Amino acid sequence: MSELRYVFDPAPFGEIGIVWCRRASRVEVRRILLPDRTVETKRTILEANGGSAFAIHGDIDRLRRMIGRFWAGIPVTFNLDRLAMDACPPFQRRVLLAEFAVPRGSVSTYGRIARHIGSPGSARAVGRALASNPFPILIPCHRTIHEDGKLGGFQGGSAMKRALLEMEGVAMDDREKAVMDKVFY
Repeated sequence: MSELRYVFDPAPFGEIGIVWCRRASRVEVRRILLPDRTVETKRTILEANGGSAFAIHGDIDRLRRMIGRFWAGIPVTFNLDRLAMDACPPFQRRVLLAEFAVPRGSVSTYGRIARHIGSPGSARAVGRALASNPFPILIPCHRTIHEDGKLGGFQGGSAMKRALLEMEGVAMDDREKAVMDKVFY
């Protein structure tokens, strides 16, 4: 693998980071880092990827613009073509592919995803796979919640998860639970 590069963009909850590299003849996204109110995104990238350097590429710039439209509430269709999915273990890849299919404005549950991928009873493992999703937003892990409508965890925090779901048209009830009127799988 070639040297890792990174870029940053402003986002509603702080700065988002994109870690990428050139692999063979293509550009590949290795990781998307959501804002973390406790740690600066740039510091996280540099600590995890020591030799990284700030750099722009046309493909990454197009992705940045798409993510910007997403933050603005504009429906965007991401694809997996440039994601380093091969860096994920097989179970996580299955979970991420199932999650990728959950449409905007819908939610799924950890248990439903588990059943869909042929691993009933592995809802917690699905939750762990989503918690370490290297491509949040592009693979919309914010769209999976608990069976009872509670939001569950999210790399960007519960406020961001709620805001993303509401931006996509998922209603919340007075007990801070997602209204389960559009459930996928």
